[in-house]
Order: sequence, then C-alpha cells, then structure tokens
Amino acid sequence: MSLQDEKAGEATVSYEKPTGWWKSFYYSPLTQVFMLGFVCFMGPGLYNAVNGLGGGGQLDPTTSANSNVAVYSTFAVVGFFSGSINNKLGSRLTLQLGTFGYCLYIGSYLALNIHPGVSAFVIAAGAILGVCAGLLWAAQGSLMLAYPTEAQKGTYIAIFWTVFNLGGVVGSAVSFGTNFKNTAGIVSNSTYIAFIVLTAVGIAIPYTMADPRKIVRSDGTKIIIPLHPSWKTQFYGLWLVLKNDPMILLLFPMFFTSNWFYTWQFNDFNDALFTIRGRSLNSFLYWTSQIFGSIGMSFILDSKFRRRTRAFGGWGVLMLTIFIAHIWAYFYQIQYTRPGPQDIDIHDKRYIGRVFLYILFGLLDSMWQTTSYWLMGAISNDAGKLAMMVGFYKSLQSAGAAGAWRADAVHIPFMNIFISTWVLLVAGLLFALPMIHLRVKDHTDLADETLEVAKEDQPATA
Repeated sequence: MSLQDEKAGEATVSYEKPTGWWKSFYYSPLTQVFMLGFVCFMGPGLYNAVNGLGGGGQLDPTTSANSNVAVYSTFAVVGFFSGSINNKLGSRLTLQLGTFGYCLYIGSYLALNIHPGVSAFVIAAGAILGVCAGLLWAAQGSLMLAYPTEAQKGTYIAIFWTVFNLGGVVGSAVSFGTNFKNTAGIVSNSTYIAFIVLTAVGIAIPYTMADPRKIVRSDGTKIIIPLHPSWKTQFYGLWLVLKNDPMILLLFPMFFTSNWFYTWQFNDFNDALFTIRGRSLNSFLYWTSQIFGSIGMSFILDSKFRRRTRAFGGWGVLMLTIFIAHIWAYFYQIQYTRPGPQDIDIHDKRYIGRVFLYILFGLLDSMWQTTSYWLMGAISNDAGKLAMMVGFYKSLQSAGAAGAWRADAVHIPFMNIFISTWVLLVAGLLFALPMIHLRVKDHTDLADETLEVAKEDQPATA
C-alpha cells in the first residue's frame, strides 16, 4: 500500500466518542467551542467594551490611540509567528499565556483615572497586550476552525462569535449602568475595577479546557494535531503554507483592513459625537448587533447550497452592506470635523439615526470577521496549517489597525480616515474575489502540509 493510500485510510478512521454523560458533554467539540468563547468573553470581549467607548473611556482619545498603536504594532510582529508558537507550545498553553495582557491593559486605565500623568504606563501595557493577544488569537483560531466538521464551520464560528461578543455586550451594559448619571466625560473607577475582576477570571478558564487530542468530532474523526519538534520546522512551515496555497496572498488585503475600521467607528464617530452615556449605550448596541451579524452570516455560509455558491453569496452580502453603511455615514461625516462636538445624548433627536448606523457597523464587523475565518476554513482542515493562516490573519489585521490608530493619534482629518476605511474594505473584497473563484472548492480534502513538515525532523529509520 502506498503512503498516500495509508494517509487516506487514516483520514477515514471513525473514533468512538467518550461514554458517560459528563465525558460526552465535556469532550464535545461544541462544549469546547463555548469554553473557548468564554475565554475571549473575559479578555478580548471586555477589551472591546472599553475600546468601543471611544478613547478607552477617556475624554481625550490621544492616549488610547497611542496605546492601540502599541497594541497592534507588537501584535503584528508576534501574530506573524504566533501560529508556529501555538503549534510548538500547544493550544491550551498558548491560550493561557495570551489571557494575561487584558487584565493589565484595563488596569492601566484605572491607573490613568487615579493618576492622570501615567499615559506612558497605558502605552506600555498596550505593547504587552499586543504580545499576549497574538498568542491568544492564534490558539483561538486554530481550535475554532479545527473542532467542527466542514459542514459545521460557519455555525461554530457564529457560536464562538456570539459568546465572545457577549463580553462586549455585558461590559458595555456595566459601563452604561455605572455611567448613566456620569457627566464627567470619562468612565468611572468602578467600571474599570469590574472589568479587571472579570478579565482575571478569564485567565483561569484555559486550565479547565480539554486536551484537543481527546476531542472526537461529530462525524467520528479526530482533530489533526501537528507534531513539530523544532523551531526550524515551524518557520519552514510558514513558507510551506504560502508555497502550497499562494492564493492565500489574495486574502491579505481583506485581512489587513479587518480592524482598520475600528478607529473611525470608535474614536472618530462614537467618541467624537456622543456623551459618555451615549457612547456606553452605543457600545452595548454595537456588540449586541455583532451576535446577530455572525449568526445571520452563518446561515448563508452553512446553507444547503454548494460551497462555492455560499462563498460568492457571502461576498455579495458584504459588498452591499459596505456601500449602504458608508453612504449613510458619509452624510453624517460631512457635518463635523475634529475634535467633534461630543454633545449628542440618548435623549437628543440626532441620536436615533446615528445609533442605527452604529448598529449597522456592528453587523458589518461580525459579518466580515465570520467570512474571513470561514474562507480560511474552506481552504484547509489541518489544525497546524490553520494556526499559521490565523497567524497571518491576525498579523496583517494588527498591522492595519496600528496604521489606522496612528493616523488618528496624529489627528489626521476624520474625513480622510473615513474614506480610507471605505476604500480598503472594498479593495479587500475585490482582491478576495479571484481567490474565492480559483481556490474555494465544494469539498476540502485533508491537507498533508503538517505531515510533510513533521517529516523534516523525523529520525531516519533503517
């Protein structure tokens, strides 16, 4: 029997699922995806709640913008190699290491509230968070895409995105409640303290997650765990992924712009126009809408149509939503310039139209992220390769975000940042279109890239 036949046979082996109600529940891929979602609920979700307030909840957004430059600059560097780090250390340990930075980052804003002269500490905490976030998201992406079968990927992404964004929803609700009568323009100490406690709880969750090697998917197959004994092999794997799937390069513009739009939405719209009470409610509605956006997109991406039809359908929905949202937003943007009035409250007649626009931007964000992950999952089922692709995704995403936040920190006109956001979103989809046409198939066979990489370090046998 040939090696190819042996691999094909291995790929079709059906494994028995754990018996007993507790083991069958605990080792279920669905349970593990929910737990993964709660890790990100407590970390990135609460980070999003703070960031979504505009200026990190501060009156002057400059410190927050510079801190986000630090976050995404270090994230971009670490993110490029984080897939390899994840494959070397294992997903649970990588996820564990990634949770620490979020508690420190939110704590730095509490310190800024108490001691206004510690802006440098907030920026340093942002740099540390970027390192941690690179690790967390590499582990998250590889697990989220490896747990489901091909037919379940859109659904599992939506489940994760729903639980994850509940962190932003709960965090924003806490902020709105504690700041309902706040007229100071900055978030109260009690809000930051509540977030610090929750992010500290999130540090413990990865300890309780199951070993991925013991997980059996719903179709009886196991997750493919990469075995890479050396760092040299890991870096070789980065090149191998690009060599075997060069069409991934066409997704890079889509990856690059996937966090670019946050700067205009959070700082140049929400922070620029609204009172702290309005910003808190906007943030709550923004992250709530993300849940519905990811679920809605999962219905398209996991529908009964052929996979290629679903891919083009998702692409079309994204393009339509981009133009509706940005044409609408343009008519608001021409009415104000930096630094913005910051005087629209929830009882203001001007609030209604603008808050519905912000909800639409929340929908667009989750639809964009869900589609990006789904396209990566459509390319491969191999956990090691997926970790590396997610590393590319998060690295380029962070590089784009760092550029956008820096543009805001040096006070580039709001309109310039808005137009760049619109143009980059459209360009990302246009570049992705030929990749969808040439690379997305109706069925993805198990990729052998990880096995090929692993063989490089295997000892010779007689």
